Amino acid sequence: MAEGRTRPVWAEVDLDALGANVALLAHRAAPAALCAVVKADAYGHGAVQVARTAVESGAAGLAVALVDEGLELREHAISAPVLVLSEVVPDAAEVLVRGGLTATVSTQAGMEALSQAARRVGTRAGIHVKVDTGMHRVGVAEAEAVGLVDAAAADPALRVEAVWTHLAVADGATDEDRAFTTLQLERFDKVVAGLGARPRLVHAANTAAAVAWPSARYDLVRCGIGMYGYAPSPAMSDGGAGPDVAGFFAELRPVLSLKARVSAVRELDAGERPSYGRRRPLPERGVVATVPIGYADGVSRRLFDAGCPVLIGGRRRPLAGVVTMDQIVVDCGPASPVAPGDEVTLIGRQDGEEITAADWAARLGTIAYEVLCGVGTRVPRVYAGAGSR
Repeated sequence: MAEGRTRPVWAEVDLDALGANVALLAHRAAPAALCAVVKADAYGHGAVQVARTAVESGAAGLAVALVDEGLELREHAISAPVLVLSEVVPDAAEVLVRGGLTATVSTQAGMEALSQAARRVGTRAGIHVKVDTGMHRVGVAEAEAVGLVDAAAADPALRVEAVWTHLAVADGATDEDRAFTTLQLERFDKVVAGLGARPRLVHAANTAAAVAWPSARYDLVRCGIGMYGYAPSPAMSDGGAGPDVAGFFAELRPVLSLKARVSAVRELDAGERPSYGRRRPLPERGVVATVPIGYADGVSRRLFDAGCPVLIGGRRRPLAGVVTMDQIVVDCGPASPVAPGDEVTLIGRQDGEEITAADWAARLGTIAYEVLCGVGTRVPRVYAGAGSR
């Protein structure tokens, strides 16, 4: 397998694992269709390769956050429907329409901008109207939703393909979380029931709801983090949301591994304090390995204080000092056979041991989404599996 060309650092993306995850999610959500969320460069995995694999594995469409993200897919001959998840600024409306993307609309001004753009281009613009049922981030208010949808349906330059909403705590396990998700779905159902005509698609479910909330599946589910092999929250993987939900997420396979190779080794005496700040004395004389990856690549400085190890030679090895911009130092212990060129796994599996993005997230007080998206752009993505051709 190819690695980074100018330094031995790379992220392996297992497209077979991705395809298997998509198939599992699609089966779980059926008969609802699956929309693969590939925004933010597919959560750091590579949007074009992930989009192709997702569609080949059963996804009926794709979703992005930005017009530019959708255009990148089109430039690579990906013809599947692509939904832009947020309403775009008026100046971007015509670019969206010319790119054959599907717009989210949540305001009168946004609807009018899309309508005018479609007229200039000489086509009808497909739109999904987003309803705010309690997330309070974007979306038309419930009281105004029916009016906006009906007005869009009456505009000959627009084609209302869907109404949708987003669930704030579908990944939660508390009674309050469950009650609020139920309330959001009730609010959404009321809007849908009040429409002059039901659109072809109604959708609400993210990964969490697609797995744990059958009533939220409607016609389409939007799956992001699950495709990449992770549960949306610890509650969904540790049994807090129920054994069936935990069992499902246990079947998913992490798609991305973060790897490097040892660039140098040195033997240091007990008490030496490697790296900036001289934060930690070595407990005994031993080998310290330098690895050419750092916080500019997504390896958080907080991993040192959090005690997160790396894998070398199938063993968990602690960091010997703080993470720097381009390098880390690893305490390999006494009489270690570690040598330059040895593979280092920061995220992934090595000789039966595994460190996951969820492990990092737990130690850093964040979520796996942030860890995956944080793997820097200067880390080359190397693709494996049937979709890597």
